[in-house]
Amino acid sequence: PTQCDNWVRTSNGGHFASPNYPNMYPPNQECVYILEAAPRQRIELTFDEPYYIEPSFECRFDHLEVRDGPFGFSPLINRYCGLKSPALIRSTGRFMWIKFTSDEELEGKGFQAKYSFIPDPDFTYLGGILNPIPDCQFELSGADGIVRSSQVEQEGKTKPGQAVDCIWTIKATPNAKIYLRFLDYQMEHSNECKRNFVAVYDGSSSIENLKAKFCSTVANDVMLQTGTGVVRMWADEGSRLSRFRMLFTSFVDPPCSGNTYFCHSNMCINNSLVCNGIQNCAYPWDENHCREKKKAGLFEQITKTHGTIIGITSGIVLVLLIISILVQVKQPRKKVMACKTAFNKTGFQEVFDPPHYELFSLRDKEISADLADLSEELENYQKMRRPSTASRCIHDHHCGSQASNIKQSRTNLSSMELPFRNDFAQPQPMK
Repeated sequence: PTQCDNWVRTSNGGHFASPNYPNMYPPNQECVYILEAAPRQRIELTFDEPYYIEPSFECRFDHLEVRDGPFGFSPLINRYCGLKSPALIRSTGRFMWIKFTSDEELEGKGFQAKYSFIPDPDFTYLGGILNPIPDCQFELSGADGIVRSSQVEQEGKTKPGQAVDCIWTIKATPNAKIYLRFLDYQMEHSNECKRNFVAVYDGSSSIENLKAKFCSTVANDVMLQTGTGVVRMWADEGSRLSRFRMLFTSFVDPPCSGNTYFCHSNMCINNSLVCNGIQNCAYPWDENHCREKKKAGLFEQITKTHGTIIGITSGIVLVLLIISILVQVKQPRKKVMACKTAFNKTGFQEVFDPPHYELFSLRDKEISADLADLSEELENYQKMRRPSTASRCIHDHHCGSQASNIKQSRTNLSSMELPFRNDFAQPQPMK
């Protein structure tokens, strides 16, 4: 938003007005004014006469909008229009945001407003408005650099126990813009912007150039559109532990020339910033694939100094290990018999042993009885044939040969029992 007409600023306040005041303001206007007081101060706004802004229901057409803060989304105080000038308006902090809007028709004389600064009642116990803070300004320039709050104490810009209100002005390289990235950030009283904050301005320290303001627990990166950046830190007496450290990098828009490096984020940085150990791009492309030279650690120092001893010792241990493995492999293995609890063998045999083959023993006895009967019958038969054989021998004159044959046959008959018995011998028990 643009500022309309003249705006007068003084150390104690100032005044501004609608375009062409006290004449008719033009149509289709949108003017924004942002007022800023010193720390521990508030703003009072009053309106002069004549005053006229096109009246409408809820001031929907031409109107004057006032907000309690530095932004267009700050809390709304009120909208004003009509014939009667507004009453005294007072902020609750150091900032006030004002916008005047006119539509296409029915213009009026407009307004003229005066603003002044008053002590903040929240700090009356500390003496109200502070004495002027000593000059605390720093300047930096170049391809990159570090903005740090510790510089205030190191250079003795403020004394211990005093409030800090310091400004760092950053100048980029020719035709370049500025990228800011926080490396360290801590507000002792977070979310209390009256007590401590870090503000970033794009172009100058004027309030209308405020780019970002951080007073919470998180601070984001900031891309500036000009080659001049202003960083301001405010911390009251009770917030001296607040601190920050910020990296600034000069960059140009693509396409990148020969002496610049493309950051893959719509920015080109100087080649000297690549692989310098610091992330200058929005993403760490400039530090990827870099061979960092690190100091040798304890392990590297030991291996360089005692490498031979460690190698020989490791070899000896390895050889002994192999020998022990071979000895274990070749050594015969002993069978280990596990002692088990005694059990009832009789019951076990009754369940698993086969029967005692009673059938075979009975059959063996029957066969023996049959053989005995058969031998008796043969003997009786031969006895019966003896007389007839003797008479026959006498008659045929072959008694000698027949007797021998009879003896041989009897011998053969008595020997017949053995093969029969052997064939029906008791079989071996089953396993």
